Amino acid sequence: MEPRRDYDVVVVGAGNAGLCAALSARERCERVLLLERAPEGWRGGNTYFTGGAFRFPFDGIEDVLKVIPDLSPDEIALMDVGRYTADDFYGDLARITEYRCDPDLANRLVNEALPTMIWLRQQGVRFVPAYGRQAFKVEGRYRFWGGLVLEVVGAGADLVGSLFSAAERRGVEVWYDARATALEVEDGRIRGARVTRAGRTREVRTRAVVLAAGGFEANPQWRASFLGPDWDLAKVRGTPYNTGDGIRMALEVGAQPYGHWSGCHAVAWDANAPPHGDRRIGDLFQKHSYPLGVIVNRDGQRFVDEGADFRNYTYARYGREVLRQPGHVAFQIFDQKVVPLLRDEYRIPEVTRAQADTPRDLAERLGIDPDGLERTVAEFNAAVEDGPFNPAVKDGKRTLGIAPPKSNWAQRLDQPPYVGYAVTCGITFTFGGLRINPAAGVLDTEGRVIPGLFACGELVGGLFYHNYPGGSGLMAGAVFGRVAGASAGDEAAPPANARGQASA
Repeated sequence: MEPRRDYDVVVVGAGNAGLCAALSARERCERVLLLERAPEGWRGGNTYFTGGAFRFPFDGIEDVLKVIPDLSPDEIALMDVGRYTADDFYGDLARITEYRCDPDLANRLVNEALPTMIWLRQQGVRFVPAYGRQAFKVEGRYRFWGGLVLEVVGAGADLVGSLFSAAERRGVEVWYDARATALEVEDGRIRGARVTRAGRTREVRTRAVVLAAGGFEANPQWRASFLGPDWDLAKVRGTPYNTGDGIRMALEVGAQPYGHWSGCHAVAWDANAPPHGDRRIGDLFQKHSYPLGVIVNRDGQRFVDEGADFRNYTYARYGREVLRQPGHVAFQIFDQKVVPLLRDEYRIPEVTRAQADTPRDLAERLGIDPDGLERTVAEFNAAVEDGPFNPAVKDGKRTLGIAPPKSNWAQRLDQPPYVGYAVTCGITFTFGGLRINPAAGVLDTEGRVIPGLFACGELVGGLFYHNYPGGSGLMAGAVFGRVAGASAGDEAAPPANARGQASA
C-alpha cells in the first residue's frame, strides 16, 4: 500500500452531486479531493446523460430571471411560465411518491432549490428556457407545462463540463480511475478512505468524507436482488460505474439503509440501445412523447394510461411497466396529427422506427400481432370523446369504455401514415440508499450521525418512492451536494481561533 495523503474533505463520485459538494466544501476549506472512479473520458456519472432540466419553485417570471437574467424583452413576451410555488413543488413530491417522501428532506430540497439554481449560475452553469421539451406554442406564446421551465445549455454534458471547470478554477484536486473501496474509522469517526488507483491501493486521510457515488443501477446482481425478477435484463441509461460502491462502504461502517429499495427511476428507452449509455447519443434514446399517442405490447394491447398526467409525472415509472410486457418491449404509435409535436429524440438516426399506411402493415414491420393492433386501434378510436386538444394543459380529452383509459390528449389514430417506435426499459437510478439528516449527515442504524460522513445524490434514500417528478433528481443532487459540501467543509475547517493562530 502506498503512503497516505491528507485532505480536509474527500468527495467520492464526480457527477452533479459530487461536483457541487466539492465546490461547496472548497468555499470553506483548503484541501478538497474529488475521486472519480471512471476514466476521464467517462467522467460525470449519470449527469452526463441527462437532459439537464432542473425543477425549482418560482412565483413568476421574476424568479426565473434570477437564474437567467439575460433574457430579452422579446423573449419574455413570448413566454408564459405561469407560477410553480414551493407548495406546488412539495405537493408534487408528496403526491408522486404516494406521500412517502421524507418530509424533512423534501422541505430542505424545496426551500433550497431556487437559491441553489442561483448558486449554480455563479459556478458558471448556464440555463435556457426548455422550449423544445417542456413547452408547446399556443396562440403565439410558449406555454410551459408540468412545473419545469429551465434546462442547462448543452444538457448534461455541458453541466458536467461547467462544474468541472469551476472545480479546476477553485483548486479542487481530481483523481480519475480512482475507486474508493472502504472507509477508514478511528475512535468512532470517519478518518479516511481506501482508494485503488492505477492498480495501487492507498489510504487517503481526511477530516470528512462526502459519498456521492450514485445508486446501484449499473449492478445487475443488486438490481435482481432488490428490484426483483428480470431487472438484471434492463438497459442502463447512463454510466456503467454506478454499482453501489458508496452505499456498500457506508453500510459496512454502520450506516442506516433507507428509502424504497425495490423502487427506481426507469423509462421507455430505445429497444436497440446499447447495454449502457452512449456518450455520443446522451439521453436521446429516451422516448417521452407517448402522451400524444398510444403504447402497445407485442400482442397489440395497451397496458397503461398514456394521458394519466404530464409525462414529467409518469415517465419515471412507465419503464417498469414496459419491463413487465412480453419480451420486455413495447411500441409507441402515432399518426401524422402529432408527428410534428414529437420531441427531438424521435428524429435521431439510431431510432428503432417503422412507418406504414395501415395499422396492420405497421404491426408487421414492428413485430406486433397484426390482429391485435388492428383491434386495439379500432376500439381506441371508437372510445375517443370529441373535444378540443391542447397538449400544454391536461385537457381532459379522454376515452370512454375501454381499459386502460386515456385520461387526457386522446385523439383518434386516423391520419396515416402511422409511425411506431420500439422501446424497452431503461433504468436511470435506484431509489434505495442511505439515510441522511437535512444537513446531509449520514445516520447510523440507531439514528445517530456518523461523525465525518456525509452523502448526497442518487445514493440518498427517502426522497423518491415509486416515482419522481421530472427534474427533481438533478435538483436534489445539487441541493444536497451543496449542503453536504458545506457541512463537511465546516466540520473539516479548523476553529476560528486556530485559523487566526495559523495565519499569525
